[in-house]
Amino acid sequence: MSVLLEIDNLHARVDNKEILKGFSLTINEGETHAIMGPNGAGKSTLSYVLAGREGYEITSGTVKFKGKNLLSMSIEERAREGVFLAMQYPVEIPGVATSTFLKHSLNSIRKHQGLEELDTMNFIKVLKQKASELGINQDMIKRPINVGFSGGEKKRVETLQMSILEPSFAILDEADSGLDIDALKVVAGGVNKLRNDKRSMLVITHYQRLLNYIVPDFVHVFADGKIVKSGNKDLALELEEKGYGEFIGNKY
Repeated sequence: MSVLLEIDNLHARVDNKEILKGFSLTINEGETHAIMGPNGAGKSTLSYVLAGREGYEITSGTVKFKGKNLLSMSIEERAREGVFLAMQYPVEIPGVATSTFLKHSLNSIRKHQGLEELDTMNFIKVLKQKASELGINQDMIKRPINVGFSGGEKKRVETLQMSILEPSFAILDEADSGLDIDALKVVAGGVNKLRNDKRSMLVITHYQRLLNYIVPDFVHVFADGKIVKSGNKDLALELEEKGYGEFIGNKY
């Protein structure tokens, strides 16, 4: 089993405040890891740092993705290499149709991989099939990205993006945020269809509920900028029952 992502002693800060404080984690191909922790622990900061969002200063540590220095890559390079971030609060992009965005994004990745770009007709065939699997109607695909969408619709469209782009590493930041149980099942079902022995996922969540549907191989407790305990899926059940106090005291 090959190592896909290797994070070693990562430190990062925002507005001169240190958020990540020696974070280390290794993810092999095909593995799904879940990170659970209280608000303010640094979970979303970790996702933004890995995705390459501006405004986060790396003060020390390394991140290797497929053996390459991830931190030296631009946001676009990371995406083309196969890093995908499903955001907790997907942004609206007025004036850009969802279908247009997805076509250009997919062809950018295919070009990077040395593959032939899809013409409009072949792309639409792929898009319609994958949208249908996620219960996304054609009207939503034609509309500007996330504009006027409900929380559940935004998460479905993000899952559609992941399904179309087929990243090798997907970060799901609070994928269950704002979802009712029916929408959660649809989104989780779409995510699970993408799981295979090459694609890895990092699921970030507060609650065990999501992990009933996206069952992880490993669970990590994240507190004060680093992992303080790791285990299997049973650790998530323990956290649901006891909370985080046993691991992080009364700081939060």
